[in-house]
Amino acid sequence: MTQFFPPDYAPTGQLMAELAQSLSREGVKVQVFAGQPGYAYDCPLAPQKERVNGVTVRRTRTARLWPRRIRGRAVGGLLYCLRSLVKLIHPARRGDLVLVTTEPPYLPLLAYLLHCLFKQPYLCVVYDLYPDVAVALNVLSHNHALVRLWHWLNGQTWRHASAIVVLTQTMKQRIVDHCPEAATKISVIHNWADPGSIYPRAKADNWFARQHNLSEVFTVLYSGNMGRCHDMDTIMTTAQLLRHEPIRFVFIGAGAKRQTCLSQVSRLGLSNCLFLPYQAKADLPYSLTACDLSLVSLVPGVEGLVAPSKLYSSLAAGRPVAAICEPHSYLRSLLAEGDFGRAFDNGDSDGLANFIRMLAADTHRGHQMGHRGRSYMQQNFTPEQITRRYFEVVDACIRRLNPALVAVAPPPETATSRL
Repeated sequence: MTQFFPPDYAPTGQLMAELAQSLSREGVKVQVFAGQPGYAYDCPLAPQKERVNGVTVRRTRTARLWPRRIRGRAVGGLLYCLRSLVKLIHPARRGDLVLVTTEPPYLPLLAYLLHCLFKQPYLCVVYDLYPDVAVALNVLSHNHALVRLWHWLNGQTWRHASAIVVLTQTMKQRIVDHCPEAATKISVIHNWADPGSIYPRAKADNWFARQHNLSEVFTVLYSGNMGRCHDMDTIMTTAQLLRHEPIRFVFIGAGAKRQTCLSQVSRLGLSNCLFLPYQAKADLPYSLTACDLSLVSLVPGVEGLVAPSKLYSSLAAGRPVAAICEPHSYLRSLLAEGDFGRAFDNGDSDGLANFIRMLAADTHRGHQMGHRGRSYMQQNFTPEQITRRYFEVVDACIRRLNPALVAVAPPPETATSRL
């Protein structure tokens, strides 16, 4: 169950599609219920039912209503949940285990409701931790009635879940702080990237770099959502500091802060910034390698609440990474362990600018960082490694629920578990 799914651009949907197809290849019968594309506004309607690489996909149009407005997205998410509930009343569509993401953020509550009504087992995959994100961004106060109710419902959801998957250790700790009883059922499984499709390319041989005149200039890339949880201020100030130097900033994607960044570029007359829309998945291997440095950023207060998936594709591309985050961020642990870049405090535009200058002057050092990053990713975050971790969680859930159902041993044509 995920509102976003290809051909939508949302990273959650792309990851869920790859996971569903990988689990299908392992012998799990997978069906998906998703919304229509609406994340980037410009996708045409997708088929209401189709079969993609062994996975049955059904979609509802209700989640596409008013996608350009925050309230519209909230309403669309609620309607998607209601349509999902109607669909899942039929036991055959629920399968042996329901996997729900936090897209929309209240979707796990639907799984809890199904459990209350039908004793339906479910697995929660937590990408963003709500309502904590809304509190951290000052959208709601921590003592707001809605926040208190949501926290209580989260506790009920986590207690009754067969298993919970989170993206980072700090996210796990956030959940344990709210619901200590859930500690033993939480697995930390990172996102991933495919090093077979995304791999290092020289900019001189990259059509995307040539098309946008990036081949001969040091290029800093921010690719993905420019949302409220991402620190764009530090990046834009860095671009301003380097406005008179042969360095180009490329921003690919959309989000709540994109227009603010565009306005700042216009107001300051910055000619070193290029803004592009989301790129098709087939073009990502080229757009992600049309740079010399990749950026990842989080605003203060959201550590353990969100985790940027763009990191893993940057590592696959063999590019060094600069992370803008809090001192206790999990990103710093990965950077220290893999030695593929450097982390900077929020607001440290001077430090980031000096790091960019250093890499621009010493390209060999940047190449070494990128090589270490790709090797680190191949050792830890490939689709095969991550799928196996998810498969172990799914298999354990199914074995606990019904020992007669086996998710691992049989070959794909005889496997009996359904997701």
